[in-house]
Order: sequence, then C-alpha cells, then structure tokens
Amino acid sequence: MNNLAKRIIPCLDIRDGRTVKGINFVDIRDAGDPVELAQRYSQQGADELVFLDITASHEKRKLLKELVEKVAATISIPFTVGGGVSELEDADVLLSAGADKISVNSAAILNPSLIDHLAQQFGSQFVVVAIDARLEENGTWQVYRNGGRIPVGLELFAWAREMQERGAGEILWTSMNHDGTQHGFANETLSELGKQLSIPLIASGGAGKPEHFADAFTVGNADAALAASVFHYDTIPIPVLKAYLAKQGINVRR
Repeated sequence: MNNLAKRIIPCLDIRDGRTVKGINFVDIRDAGDPVELAQRYSQQGADELVFLDITASHEKRKLLKELVEKVAATISIPFTVGGGVSELEDADVLLSAGADKISVNSAAILNPSLIDHLAQQFGSQFVVVAIDARLEENGTWQVYRNGGRIPVGLELFAWAREMQERGAGEILWTSMNHDGTQHGFANETLSELGKQLSIPLIASGGAGKPEHFADAFTVGNADAALAASVFHYDTIPIPVLKAYLAKQGINVRR
C-alpha cells in the first residue's frame, strides 16, 4: 500500500439542477441542493468533490456552467466535473467556471482520441476517465456508456489501460453491480485493476459503512473512495469516517 493519504470523495449526481441518487443506476430520488451539499462536504473535511451531470450525455446538452460556478465559489477543495464533456471547448468552459479536473465517460468511448487531446491541451492531471462497468453472467466486466444505459463491447481492464496510455491522469471506476447497494465495493476487481494501472484509481459503487471504505483501501488498494448516498443522507459523517480509518492505521488527511 502506498504512503499517500487516501482520499474520501463525495459525489454529487446532478439532474435538472438537483442532487439525485439511484440504486444500480435506476430508482432515482432527490438528495438535495448541490451547492449546499458541496459546502457541507468541504467544511466536513472531504478531500475532493465530484460533480456529475448524469443526464448531460444522454440528453446531448452541455453542463450547467452557472451551477459549476456556484459550487466552485463555495468550496475550498479540488472539484471534478463531468457530464457532457465531448470536446476541448467543453473542458475549457468548465476550467474557467472553477473546475479543477474534468471527468469524461461516454465521450471517451465514442472518441478515444479525445483523451489524448485533453491531456495534451490541459495536462494529464486535469483528466479523469470515468468507467461504468457491469460484471456479466459470462464472468467479464463489460463497459457501459450514457449513464449505464448502453453496453459498448469493451472490457474493463483493457479499456482502463488504453485510457491510461492515452493520457488519463486518474480512473474513476464504478461497479454497476455494487452501485447504491451499500454492500461494499468490488474489492477483488479493484485490486486487480490497480495492479494493471500506474495512475490513481478511485473506487465507486457500494459504500454502506466505514468498514467498506477501509476494505477498499486495504483489500482493494484504491487510492480514493467515492460515495454518494451515505454522505447525502448523513449515514456516515465524513469526520466520523476519517476518525475510523485513522484508527485502522489508514493514512487519511485529518
């Protein structure tokens, strides 16, 4: 396990200007005002924030730039924004609106060279590639796009390696099988994925209790763990989570 502090990252899934949360990518319900939530997480000691407009790609519209500006103005921690980023200009707009990094998912699948161009233009540290994958009955992890709606015939490990080679600075991997279930992260797959990559890996999908985060960092050897429901509904306050992880000997920023 590396000695860099492990990061705790709340995720705000945005739809029509509100924070929402689903289970296995469906059953979406309201979770509050994104600006208020962002401010709360920043004050509670979250290490970073991820802000995903979950219908931007699907509805083929651009991100709500004004909302990004509002969120950026209220927080003091790094802020990743994704959803509907399909060209360099989109990334430029987000950066000027206050984003520290951008997250690309569907657009990278449709146009893999976009990642090369983003990395060349802005630097790899600015580019997070988000991957949604489901463990299928045949035992392979298949990649999906458009918010988990469309299988694309790519395999998780090969796709993550290609994105790294093209210049991604981080991989944010969500297990669709675990998403919203609160039964724990896909730790064995996380560990295997991490072994194949040299860039940081963010675990997503399945957080339900503090032990799950500890397992993601120890068993899964993830560099960061992302969650939504447990933070939005205050099931696990971030200061409580960090105190627990520190007690387990896991290096976290206090």
